[in-house]
Amino acid sequence: MTPTLVRQHLPHGGPAPRVDLRARARDWSEIQERMLVPLYEAVYERLDVGPGTRLLGLGCGSGLALLMAASRGAAVTGVESSSRERLALARERLLPEATEAQSTRARTGARLVEGSPEDAVPEDTSDAQAPAYTLVTAFEPIGCLAGDAEGLGGLLGAATPLAERGAPVVLAGWGPPERCATSSVLRVATKLADPLRGGGSWRPALRDDLEEVAERAGLRPDGSGRVACPFGYADVDSAVRGLLSTGLFDAAITATDQEQVDKELTEALHPHRRPDGTVWMPNVFRYLIARTP
Repeated sequence: MTPTLVRQHLPHGGPAPRVDLRARARDWSEIQERMLVPLYEAVYERLDVGPGTRLLGLGCGSGLALLMAASRGAAVTGVESSSRERLALARERLLPEATEAQSTRARTGARLVEGSPEDAVPEDTSDAQAPAYTLVTAFEPIGCLAGDAEGLGGLLGAATPLAERGAPVVLAGWGPPERCATSSVLRVATKLADPLRGGGSWRPALRDDLEEVAERAGLRPDGSGRVACPFGYADVDSAVRGLLSTGLFDAAITATDQEQVDKELTEALHPHRRPDGTVWMPNVFRYLIARTP
């Protein structure tokens, strides 16, 4: 939950809140993105990601998952369409030698694309239609908000033709709400965004969320796993900044105001505050490995 914690976006009809997009992207990169490192590590270890891997990362954000794959020797390509600011941070991480006048490919083999998967056709094939990627990842967790799977389905439909036949495609999602302490905090976002309906668009994660997305995209499920991904913050202020950076609270800010959202978010975090002032919320995430036809 795009949560892509994670960066996901609540659907709403009002205008987008005025926010400092650069500061938010930096908060995502420096505070929130690292919460899913155990998920990335588990997937890469299970699939033996290394020098022979050609990875296409959908919704790559500020590039931490790509950087971890590249450090294992993989050739990585990232696609990002929703946040130019996060993509700029990914370039700082993965393409330190690139400038606006240079290619977006560094000597490490990393490549970053602003747009859709169709724009990520591999450059090293003589036939532009020839599949080349051996692994596709979509690490933005789904399964906590109503309607959060539709956008992912479109990305998968565009990306899978670029992968080799039988290549693994990894989808990620929230685990059961009773095993995700952050679920109670996210309920605040949807309640404020839609107070008349109480729960807003929040819904419990369902066991087959990932499988249903994969099957609609024409993929064949081929294994899954669960990974503990606790959300830990130095203090409440860091927790608020990190969670706001996900975009999950944008609809609430539009429906109320920034001050109200900050107040209620701080209150929701209170049960998770430790005596030393740190904030700790245990969570479990699922991943599904599916195969291209």
